Amino acid sequence: MATEKAKDPVGSMGFLEAAVKISHTSPDIPADVQLSMREHFLRRTQRMQRQTTEPASSTRHNSFKRHLPRQMQVGSLDLGNDYMVDRDEKPTSLGRIQPELYQQKASESEESSKNGGEKNCGRINFSLKYDYENEALLVNILRAVDLPAKDLCGTSDPYVKVYLLPDRKKFQTRVHRKTLNPMFSESFQFPVPYDELPVRKLHMSVFDFDRFSRHDMIGEVVLENLFEMSDLSRETNIWRDIQYATSESVDLGEIMFSLCYLPTAGRLTLTVIKCRNLKAMDITGYSDPYVKVSLICDGRRLKKKKTSIKKNTLNPTYNEAIIFDIPPDSMDHVSLHISVMDYDLVGHNEIIGVMRVGSHAEGLGRDHWNEMLAYPRKPIAHWHPLLESKKSEKEWKARTASFDSQGSCPSPRPPASP
Repeated sequence: MATEKAKDPVGSMGFLEAAVKISHTSPDIPADVQLSMREHFLRRTQRMQRQTTEPASSTRHNSFKRHLPRQMQVGSLDLGNDYMVDRDEKPTSLGRIQPELYQQKASESEESSKNGGEKNCGRINFSLKYDYENEALLVNILRAVDLPAKDLCGTSDPYVKVYLLPDRKKFQTRVHRKTLNPMFSESFQFPVPYDELPVRKLHMSVFDFDRFSRHDMIGEVVLENLFEMSDLSRETNIWRDIQYATSESVDLGEIMFSLCYLPTAGRLTLTVIKCRNLKAMDITGYSDPYVKVSLICDGRRLKKKKTSIKKNTLNPTYNEAIIFDIPPDSMDHVSLHISVMDYDLVGHNEIIGVMRVGSHAEGLGRDHWNEMLAYPRKPIAHWHPLLESKKSEKEWKARTASFDSQGSCPSPRPPASP
């Protein structure tokens, strides 16, 4: 019915003329108003001719439409001639996708992500000078500025560790409490021949001290070329930006101990000799380290023993022997878990670093154990780097996965007396 009325403009005009009068008693509508109403009605009928209604679909098709993906390629749909846009008409931007805008936003987001990734970690000021008389490099840590806040109160407790790579010898400044612009003014001396300076690198790590958790690393500075500014015959003042870096996992220190096994007596002797370059756990910049050794079998700790406590030092010397009675047939099933601890009078003791030795350990821990078994009755001593406790646990679980499937190991027991 609607289409028939739309195709009959004459009849529509008669209907319009009949409708322009409101009632017999009301005055006639002016002629110019009637003309504008006719033009409006004609434009409306022309739109109705171009419009078409969507054919009704069955219930089966409606259920299928619900399963269609929401994102459809509109350009690939055949909408018919009725939906074709005239070339003379300019499409509006409303509801249309403009790819150039999205490309601009994508580039802006990439730039912002790059700028956000480069975190501001402040700057550090230090000076270098070579002492020809003592054949040593003098490093003076002066100050740092604009450090990021690591504590909830909006400040940090910064200190600096200094290395002259590839040597592992480490110096460390004092901890400065609650400041983002610490004044260090501390000098350190690295014995090194002048001819070796071109192959050396100066490494400085800035940390935030935390008494109750792991220290946060603020950033680091690596000076690749020591002669970049001068020949070091005079004191050279240098400013460098602190580069963002994650917490160091290898800078926990090292431990030296020896292993000796007596097969006839079934006795394993571990002698803790000393440690060096341990991580500072106290606010004083030192630690109170002691060594705890646990005998592990099938994931169960059978025994544990520990050394004495050495106060206020990062390079303790022990020379203490720890003895375990293990029969020869159990040596392939046991391992030693060695932990370097920091003693705390108030609160719990903290782990500085750990390492393992045994037939199922990794790297030097396995090699040291096998060397001990290959040379019985002879003490075998080695340096071992300390690892983080969590990292060591993951490595140990991976290594012992196949070992645990073999069943539980017998508990170590002293050999039967003849």
